[in-house]
Amino acid sequence: MTQTSLLNYEAPWPVYALDWCKTPAPGQHARPRSAFRLALGSFTEDARNRLAVVGLQDERVLVEDDYDYAQHADFVTLVEAHHGYPATSVQWQPAAAAAAGMGGGAELLATSGDALRVWEYAGDGAGAQGGGYVGVKQAGGGHRLTLKSTLSGSKVQQPGNTGAPITNFSWNEKTPSMIVTSSIDTTCTVWNIETASAVTQLIAHDREVYDVAWLPGSTDIFVSVGADGSLRAFDLRSLEHSTILYETPTPKPQSAAAVSAAAAGRPATAPLLRIAFNPADANYMSTFHIDNNDVQILDMRSPGQPVLELKAHRAPINALGWGSADQPLLATAADDCQLLLWDITQQPVRPPSSSLSQQAHVPNSPRGSAPASGASPSASASSTTSSKKAKVLADPVLAYTAPAEISNLCWSPQIAGMTMASGHSTAPGEWVAITMGRNIKALKV
Repeated sequence: MTQTSLLNYEAPWPVYALDWCKTPAPGQHARPRSAFRLALGSFTEDARNRLAVVGLQDERVLVEDDYDYAQHADFVTLVEAHHGYPATSVQWQPAAAAAAGMGGGAELLATSGDALRVWEYAGDGAGAQGGGYVGVKQAGGGHRLTLKSTLSGSKVQQPGNTGAPITNFSWNEKTPSMIVTSSIDTTCTVWNIETASAVTQLIAHDREVYDVAWLPGSTDIFVSVGADGSLRAFDLRSLEHSTILYETPTPKPQSAAAVSAAAAGRPATAPLLRIAFNPADANYMSTFHIDNNDVQILDMRSPGQPVLELKAHRAPINALGWGSADQPLLATAADDCQLLLWDITQQPVRPPSSSLSQQAHVPNSPRGSAPASGASPSASASSTTSSKKAKVLADPVLAYTAPAEISNLCWSPQIAGMTMASGHSTAPGEWVAITMGRNIKALKV
């Protein structure tokens, strides 16, 4: 018996946003195949975009010599809904949400775009328990995707104004009722999705904010990156200050970023597009610059410059994400059609110089933004760090060449093994899904 290591799905439309469900469906823990569900958001340049949930058509696709691929697809659409403008991000509820009883018997999904939307997804439990299929979408069938609430990107509502577009969001793992969003209007907003209200809104950056992430295990601290080229940390208990953990080097005068900035009459910066924490060690974060082939690994205890740089992509990076293992791998995907998996424990990093709490109240920021109403930002931590160059890691532990440029990726949680009716079994492990236009591929790590 050969176990499948690659699953395929061809969507009816181009896909950008995607996420892997964090837990099996409610009541389906005895059938781990329900852990193979993906939420997908289409990307078309109009207001007719779709949000869909897809799942394994048949568990036998996980065993290569026990399934007729010519007759069946790996995934089937379980349900879909109208989304309007494209989703910039889609996420399933954290695993803690089910334990907390959020959503009742349904699961929650959230999407960002022109607003933050919270959805309820209810699967066909009877259908999943029955035959060999998770459940095929039927007219008026048992799978339902219902819009629960729409939260504007702007805390202050104006008649006819839905707020500025939301670029991304982070769902708090510890308190799943909390979501923090980032927006092109320079703000980050913390929402309580149970009360459908904004808890607080900060002016976080000088320019657009592109990504945001909660510090793992914290309900108070989050970080953000944006077009001003800075990575900043915020603490909800002390909103009068923020900490600049990293700033990108000034682009060369002849670079496209410098020319564009000069034309706009603003300082030249290299925007940071994504930020992600190592879930096994929250001191470490990964980020990358716009139109850049390298990934920077940063240490919150030693801010100002990367402790490690990952250099193997041959074209600009589009996405990154950490797995959930005890020693998680970092996945990166780029326009060179490469999915690379990295083990940063291969390289020692320099010892910490300070902690975030020690940096939180340094005055006189080199940038003039106000992180919150009436607040003053703290100094860039880079001003106190040495100029020692970051170590370089150029050898990923795994590489996959896709048939086209990879625009996004997501990890599954650890998925338990399963035993099929035929007696065949699958091994536990993680999967990583990538999107290339209409094509989705899921690879077992």
